[in-house]
Amino acid sequence: MTELASPPDATALPTARLGAIRGLFREIGDLKRVRVAHADGSAAQRAFVRAWAALVAGADPGRVAAVECAAALAGARLAGVDAGVLVACGLPAADTVEVLGRAVDQVSGGLHPCAVARAHRTLPELVDAATEAGVGTAGAGVRGGSGGGTALASGALPPFVGALCRQPRAGATAPGRPRLIVEPPENHGEHCWAVAVYGALLAEDLGADPGEAFLLGLAHHLHNAALPDAGFAGDTLLGEHVDALMMRLTARELATLPAPLAARVEALLDRRADAATPVGRAFHAADVLDRVLQVHHHARAAGFTADQALVDLDLVHAGPVTDYHTAILAAADL
Repeated sequence: MTELASPPDATALPTARLGAIRGLFREIGDLKRVRVAHADGSAAQRAFVRAWAALVAGADPGRVAAVECAAALAGARLAGVDAGVLVACGLPAADTVEVLGRAVDQVSGGLHPCAVARAHRTLPELVDAATEAGVGTAGAGVRGGSGGGTALASGALPPFVGALCRQPRAGATAPGRPRLIVEPPENHGEHCWAVAVYGALLAEDLGADPGEAFLLGLAHHLHNAALPDAGFAGDTLLGEHVDALMMRLTARELATLPAPLAARVEALLDRRADAATPVGRAFHAADVLDRVLQVHHHARAAGFTADQALVDLDLVHAGPVTDYHTAILAAADL
């Protein structure tokens, strides 16, 4: 178990904390959209697979949570430039840790100090894992598709991992209403990864164990490996059958895990029922934040304007050829 902070009242997240981490969680969630040439799937999907590989191989959930949260915090700003890429491109280990640490510092100001300290302590592990994976030369590591080299261990993956990465999320649905289709949809692996990371990062604020919050988030949609997602509207139509169906399908997927891990996951899944426990509160906070942030992403994408890139993000930024760029754009009436 990870050593926990002991807040005097862990029944609700401080309002100030939620406001402070909203932007960070949005950036972490954008790793669902980040892709690289040397590996398949989004950064979030690859992290979901990596985490399950480590857990199945016997890694402690607290350590997996620490590694993946550190990678996610750095990735919020570095995107696909992760520890594996930096090591593969020849950056020395100490410099790689420094670069990752800069990225963490840029985004983590609103987090609980324990979560930030844990991320910084864990960054050298990301670099060590990348080095041990044999990505010390630029060509081999990148072409090999290491996914960043942050896997804690390798092992045979249960089939539900790949299935959840192929299973699209339903998005926003309501009983008796046509569904709202947004493209591209996230998949269940990406959503479960985001909930796992958010829950672990919020754990100290709620008196929860980060490893437990991470594991519950990672596993909370096991039933959707077989059951396509029809959303709340579909669950309503399934009616009295939905609970038994979910339990049966979840048990089937749990049976593909090593027995100790399956028992631990099964016990945690019971905490989804309410927000009466610290881990339940961490999970439900993370889950609802990810669902709503995903909708905000689609709204932002639909409302994107050129000024956001040109003015807000300074797309054509100052440099030795700025005057030439400006002249070209003026001539093109852009």
